[in-house]
Amino acid sequence: MTFQVRQECFPLAQVFTISRGARTETRVLTVEISSEGFTGRGECVPYPRYGESIESVTRQMEMMAEELTHADPAMNRAVLMERMPAGAARNALDCALWDLEAKSSGQPVWVLAGLAAPQPVLTVYTLSLDEPLKMRREAAKHAHRPLLKIKLGGENDGERLEAVREGAPNSDIIVDANEGWTNETYRELCPTLQRLGVRMVEQPLPAGRDEGLAELPRPVPICADESCHTRADLAGLTGRYDYINIKLDKTGGLTEALALRAEARRAGLGVMVGCMVGSSLGMAPAVFAAQGATFVDLDGPLWLAKDRPHGLRYDEVGVHPPTAELWG
Repeated sequence: MTFQVRQECFPLAQVFTISRGARTETRVLTVEISSEGFTGRGECVPYPRYGESIESVTRQMEMMAEELTHADPAMNRAVLMERMPAGAARNALDCALWDLEAKSSGQPVWVLAGLAAPQPVLTVYTLSLDEPLKMRREAAKHAHRPLLKIKLGGENDGERLEAVREGAPNSDIIVDANEGWTNETYRELCPTLQRLGVRMVEQPLPAGRDEGLAELPRPVPICADESCHTRADLAGLTGRYDYINIKLDKTGGLTEALALRAEARRAGLGVMVGCMVGSSLGMAPAVFAAQGATFVDLDGPLWLAKDRPHGLRYDEVGVHPPTAELWG
């Protein structure tokens, strides 16, 4: 078995801004694991918010690669779950091993995982954090889309909400504060959220300081993003959140994502499946996790100036499952 990891840079078609900063490109790590003439690929986006960097995640993967000695990719995935923490490094390796098993067995990932045949899923389109007038213009440009996601987390968020609703009067809206609000901000915005018909709010308060959600009103459902990475986090979300956002770079791969989805549903939590800004290779495994999710946020490739070959297909019904040429 051979292993290769490389950094790749994808320029964005426009500036992407959230409460923690702005970017004009996304840097990903692409992993290739080869065995007996077959190659599986995976992608991850190291995220500084979680203490990750391109260098640290590369080191993690290179160290772990020496332990992937089983001929069976499924056994190597079990080793990953036992030896590696959740995060970007495990995600890329886990997804590459799923792809390798699919390629070597001639069976698609959904069959190997015991899932139903995947269908297209409707995805949000994200509006970057900006001044209210600019967000109104962007909303108007994308008013044909059925579901928009608004990045908030700064001053004048009420004005931004009003502006987006004016620009896209018929679109459903979800809001992502990226930990940028306080208890007071949340209380002040609740009436506006209700009046404008916002369907959900992601992570209004900082992870680790979100205990106030248990006492605050929740007239609009609240979704845990930064507060939920794996199944181990679920117990602490009860009474605070209504949904969880499953991202493979947080769960550490498709294996944990599928397990987290099942356990969250048993716990009575709704499911959203999201992404970091990456290419279609990074989104492809998440399409399988997104089957049946109430909300799907897999619009990363739509933000790229140029995607990978054989990229995911997006149309009016949503994002389609990947072809075998891409992944799975």
